[in-house]
Amino acid sequence: MPASCAVASSASRCGGAMSSLRALSVFICIACAGCLSAAASSLVTGNGFGFAVVSQSATVTKFYAHPYAFTAPDPNHSLSEGFPTTNFIQSLRWSAAPSAAPAADASTNYVDDSQVIRARTVAGEGTFFMPFGLLQTALIISWQPAANAAAHSGWTVAWAHPVRSERFLQVAGVSARLLQFDGVGDSLLLIPLAPLAAQSASGPALLAGSRAWALLSIEPSADPHVAIRAFARWRAGLTPSALVEREIAELEHWRVRPTVHFRSDAERHLWRQSEVLLRLAQSREPNRPGRYSNGLIVASLPDGLWFTPWVRDMAWATVALARMGHRAEARAAVLAYFNARPTGKLRAQTAGADYQISVVRYFGDGAEEPFFTEEGSTNIEFDDWGEALWVLGAYLRQTHDTALLRTATYRGPLYQSARDFIVKPLLANLETFGPGQIVAADTSIWEERQKDKKHFAFSTAAAIVGLRNFADIAHLAGDEATRADVLRHVALLRKGFDAAFIRDGELHGTLEPGIKNDIDGALLAIINFGVVTDPAIVRNTVDRMALLKVASGGYRRVRSTYTDPAIFEYWYERQEFLFVDFSLAEVDRRLGNSAESDAILRRIVDKATADHDLIPEMYVAVPCALFPGKIGDPTGALPMVGYGAGEYILQLLQRSEPALEQGSGTG
Repeated sequence: MPASCAVASSASRCGGAMSSLRALSVFICIACAGCLSAAASSLVTGNGFGFAVVSQSATVTKFYAHPYAFTAPDPNHSLSEGFPTTNFIQSLRWSAAPSAAPAADASTNYVDDSQVIRARTVAGEGTFFMPFGLLQTALIISWQPAANAAAHSGWTVAWAHPVRSERFLQVAGVSARLLQFDGVGDSLLLIPLAPLAAQSASGPALLAGSRAWALLSIEPSADPHVAIRAFARWRAGLTPSALVEREIAELEHWRVRPTVHFRSDAERHLWRQSEVLLRLAQSREPNRPGRYSNGLIVASLPDGLWFTPWVRDMAWATVALARMGHRAEARAAVLAYFNARPTGKLRAQTAGADYQISVVRYFGDGAEEPFFTEEGSTNIEFDDWGEALWVLGAYLRQTHDTALLRTATYRGPLYQSARDFIVKPLLANLETFGPGQIVAADTSIWEERQKDKKHFAFSTAAAIVGLRNFADIAHLAGDEATRADVLRHVALLRKGFDAAFIRDGELHGTLEPGIKNDIDGALLAIINFGVVTDPAIVRNTVDRMALLKVASGGYRRVRSTYTDPAIFEYWYERQEFLFVDFSLAEVDRRLGNSAESDAILRRIVDKATADHDLIPEMYVAVPCALFPGKIGDPTGALPMVGYGAGEYILQLLQRSEPALEQGSGTG
């Protein structure tokens, strides 16, 4: 195994006797269940308006003004990540002196599977959380010093930007201090929640005067006086400890009663924590001119690499919310797909068709981001359109909320928007193949580089699933002509899929031959969607997964063909990818291989239990500088949302409801 690897020039998410090997894989899955991570992750709290990150040293290392990594595109750099979200904090912790090192004995944990973080050190005990009941980016911090704590202990802070100005405010009996920073439009409101010992403190000791504070992000156009009044109403005079108790009680009221059977306390805790992470990941910012992000769900929470809204990851998160019973959140996510704007930026590459669903992901303001790297090119991922239709169908089956189809959206009533700006563009980008049709070449689920676009099995499968769902939706809307036309295309796509991607009795990831996608982890999701049902082909695909087996015990996405260690994907595609593990667990369950399925899931649960019930993007299979740690350690973006918390919830639901209809599986 290589001990180190080169740092990438840009970060992206993409990009080389079967039965006995399969049995060995199951054995390794069970054996590695105890190979748990040596290093615990940072914890994140949020409330749909922003995020805060707390390290294992009981230190706040980030406080983001908005619930995504990048606020808007940069018009001067069209292929950049755009303008980063304001982060206020470099370091905030309780210590004996501003220059003191972080406590070596610190521990942090979530309280009762919530977003409330409790920290303990020799200096005492503290809590950090962002309240859901306050419709504002707000971080509540409080500390109870130990009996033997030094008299001069207190909060020390290092801001992420130089303070430009300070202003004292007094509103409705609440004293506050408003900070403005160099080069930052957002300002920060500081409200003490316990008696102040020192009003005039500044610099690192600015927060030392009180053991409890509320930190509120104020947008440039917002009135801080209004924010203070809203905060006072929310607080209702409660003490910091009472605020924590109320927050947890309100969260418990929000939860839905699980319909699954948990086989262990570990499964139950992971379910509860995953439920909360799905809520944290969804933007609750109201739509307004210039920002249309309400309901969008990020792919990971910070400081994972992908805390930005991805169409595909959001699909799995939304279906999980709908199927577990969080109707309001699922509805908001569906509407987010139809209200995000501007989209349709790459019509020149989509046969001239205008479209509503992004071909990759979104900036924080809801604008389409049709790329995800700085490689100098955009991406086209046609599978996103099929997955958005899958989400809409899954939501309607679960909720019977047919009024949604008549709801006004950016491009008109939702049904018409789906028909004219998802279905029609998708049909416009089909190609004739053999006796049927397939989706045009794109970059698909693993986000290949545009110059490497191919005809991917997953994109055609996603089109089949999405259009099949939309046929039912058209029937609900009374649009039988569209339903008939869609079903005609579904039949052609099924014929085209079989002709293009099933060759010599084996399922292949691309039409174009090549070792990279000959066996592809995405084939498992295709099986779970019910697109491929031939038992012999399914068994053959599962057996061939041994070719993707890695040293950590699970499976990578593809057989990478990158040969240059200076390229990010060279290392990225060699790690174990949990989406593939989850997908294989579901295929095994559908085949009746319960021991194999349970072993995969149990391993993920055990590892998450050892790391605050957080599910990562990957496990280390090839240690290197980009993905350090021992083999089997969590790595990549962490925690993952759709491909982590959402997939886990869907796995347990599928296990409890094995008769789920074909085409509505988790994969």
